[in-house]
Amino acid sequence: MEYDERLARFRQGHLNPFDRGEENGHAHNEVKPELFHSEAKTQSTDRAMDLGLAEDHFSRPVGSFVASDIEQLKQAIEECKRLILELPEHSERQKDTVAKLIHLRLKLQELKDPEEDEPNLRVLLEHRFSKEKSKSVKQTCDKCSAIIWGLIQTWYTCTGCYYRCHSKCMNLITKPCVRSKVSHQSEYELNICPEIGLDKQDYRCAECRTPISLRGVPSEARQCDYTGQYYCSSCHWNDSAVIPARVIHNWEFEPHKVCRSSMRYLTLMISRPVLKLREINPLLFNFVEELVEIRKLRQDILLMKPYFITCKEAMEARLLLQLQDRQHFVENDDMYSLQDLIDISSGRLSCSLTEIHTTFAKHIKLDCERCQAKGFVCELCKEGDVLFPFDSHTSVCHDCSAVFHRDCYYDNSTTCPRCARMTERKHDAPNDSPEPGS
Repeated sequence: MEYDERLARFRQGHLNPFDRGEENGHAHNEVKPELFHSEAKTQSTDRAMDLGLAEDHFSRPVGSFVASDIEQLKQAIEECKRLILELPEHSERQKDTVAKLIHLRLKLQELKDPEEDEPNLRVLLEHRFSKEKSKSVKQTCDKCSAIIWGLIQTWYTCTGCYYRCHSKCMNLITKPCVRSKVSHQSEYELNICPEIGLDKQDYRCAECRTPISLRGVPSEARQCDYTGQYYCSSCHWNDSAVIPARVIHNWEFEPHKVCRSSMRYLTLMISRPVLKLREINPLLFNFVEELVEIRKLRQDILLMKPYFITCKEAMEARLLLQLQDRQHFVENDDMYSLQDLIDISSGRLSCSLTEIHTTFAKHIKLDCERCQAKGFVCELCKEGDVLFPFDSHTSVCHDCSAVFHRDCYYDNSTTCPRCARMTERKHDAPNDSPEPGS
């Protein structure tokens, strides 16, 4: 009779099944087997919703918690996990139980790691950690690989390399900021997966030195396709990235698995123009037509640049700022970033650069009278329209930069007329200044 009354109170939500006190002379351990092992399956699933998972059972009271509160939460979590396995797959009851399990774990984490006053900025191993205000729960700690519960946990992000971690994990960090490596070593590994072998690493993670093996005992060895080395699962999350060496040598853009430090390094380096393709792999231009097209557009833009920096209207219109995301395009024609090559492969760079090229040429040849006045007339045939060095049908003298029709320049067997005039003037000029009074 006493059990029936207690069971009725439990179903109505008036009795906590994890209460360690005694009621009506019966201890908790006498009731618990009856509550968690009912005869009917429907009763078991009904009770899953009433396991003390509601907010009022585990809400934070005024004052400090005692050890029994944590123990009750742990028991409720274990019971929730058991019921999730027993309930039908993808059922609404199972989904509700999973949601309440997450709620219980949040409560347990709040008891173990209450939020404390933390500084807004911390500096460690060249990292500049900034305290985050976001309450998103979709972040993962780069140190312990656990989820960052932004609602109840304090966490930081490095403003240089975007390394994220719990406040409690910061003193355990051993990885220096990747931003410093980018600043001091702005170059890629250009050998494809330069593996040295797990035995050369003494069967330890290349970064944290944790024992690893290919069989996964005690920890799985994961290879980074960028460095060729092996890492543990805490340092290698199976992230994927485009590998620069594979792009340059094979024109391959399929992402490969890399460790966390390589992922950050490649992310910070992706827009840096550090690849001189004509030196690293000049044959690439013979097989990739898009590269030849982009090189010609870049060469034309460099020929247009002198017009813009001496044109008041172009400076006011800030035409060159259209390339501010690819500043190296107005400085040289042979350096590329990894992002440039990715965009060339996808066709995005060709479209955007052609549009900018058209805008620049329109300003010089049609819109601006000052720029038009700086055009050339072919001195070999003395016919045709005004020529500009970036026109497709022209050739430029390498010595004096005079512009001619391409056919006229290569068919003419004489020297450049402008160069000839300049040479003649040098010969006609007096070699020595006259004596005073002569």
